[in-house]
Amino acid sequence: MQTRTLDSQPAFTTKDGSTIRELFGSAVGGSSAQSLAEARLAPGSATERHLHALSEEIYFVLEGEGVIEIDGEEATLKAGDAVVIPPGAAHTIATSGLQELRFLCCCVPPYTHNDTRFAPRA
Repeated sequence: MQTRTLDSQPAFTTKDGSTIRELFGSAVGGSSAQSLAEARLAPGSATERHLHALSEEIYFVLEGEGVIEIDGEEATLKAGDAVVIPPGAAHTIATSGLQELRFLCCCVPPYTHNDTRFAPRA
């Protein structure tokens, strides 16, 4: 059995501009079928609009508030909210308050930089 502590995982910036700490997945091992990471966005920031050709994602908001846009549809997310992002769906998430936005991101198959493609604004 493998267990990991979030604080022991190194942070890195993804291709879309968010800072993540991956607990399990391709980059850090422990799981070959999915990845789980904590993502953070500073107040006033947003990810670059992008898509993943292969990965389905689930975002689960832990702290803060943000606006997510998926294929032209927008929704406000706050702590306790979750959203599914289908493979191939162009998306971006932005903070909408003075607090950092912190959320979990689960990807199947696991997140890779190579599966991330930038998408023009809707």
